[in-house]
Amino acid sequence: MHFTSERRLDDGVLAREFTLGEIPGTLWTPESAAPVPLILMAHNNGLPKSADRLVARARHCAAAGYAVASIDAAGCGDRPRSAADEQVRTELRRAMQAGEPVDGIFESLIGPLVENAVPEWRTTLDALLELPWIGGPVGYSGWTALGIRLVVAEPRIAAAGLFAGGYVPRAQREEARQVTVPLLFLLQWDDEGNPRQRALDLFDAFGTEEKTLHANLGGHTGTPWFEVEDGNRFFDRHLK
Repeated sequence: MHFTSERRLDDGVLAREFTLGEIPGTLWTPESAAPVPLILMAHNNGLPKSADRLVARARHCAAAGYAVASIDAAGCGDRPRSAADEQVRTELRRAMQAGEPVDGIFESLIGPLVENAVPEWRTTLDALLELPWIGGPVGYSGWTALGIRLVVAEPRIAAAGLFAGGYVPRAQREEARQVTVPLLFLLQWDDEGNPRQRALDLFDAFGTEEKTLHANLGGHTGTPWFEVEDGNRFFDRHLK
C-alpha cells in the first residue's frame, strides 16, 4: 500500500489517498493514539469513492472514532471501463429514458461489478489491517449487492450496514440467507428504482438473527442524516 497524499481536515480527520497495485483508495482516520476499528465503505452500484455523500458519511464515522476506507473498484470512478461495460451502461440509460424494464440489464451490469470488486476489497482489507493505527474489528457500510457477497466471503467482517437503494442480482437474493452477522438495513420507502416489496423480501431473506430495518419516507437520495448517526451507534455496539 502506497500513500500518495495526506490532508488534515477541519474536523480533525486525517484523509490519506493510497494506491494498492491498480486499486486507488481513500483512508479516513480520527485523531487517536490507539488503534481503532475499521469500516469498509462502498457507494451503491460502484459510484466513485469521491462521491459527496460517501465522503460526508466517511468523515462523520472517522470523527466518531473509526478508520474508514473506500476504493474505486474496476470500471468505477477514475478507473477505465471496458467497451462491454460502456455498452451495458449506454443500454441502461436508453431503457430508463424510454421507460422500459431494466432488471435484465442490471443483472448483466451488477453481477460482474460485484464479482470483480470482492477480491479487490479483500486485498485492500489485508493491507489495511497491517497498518499500526487500525486494530479491528471490521464493519461494512454501503452498497447492498457488494456487501452481501463480501460479508459471506470475508469472516473478518463483524457487522454490516446496508442501503437498500441499489439493485441486487437474483442469485445474491438467495445468497443473503448466508449473511449471519448483525445487520442494519436502510430503506427509502419511495425509492424510484427499488420496489419496496423487493427490498422487504430481501430483508426477510437475510439469515442473521440480529437484523434491524429502518424505513424512511422519500426517494433514493432522501435518506435522513440522522441515519448516519444511528449507523455509528449500530457499529459502536458491535465493533467497540
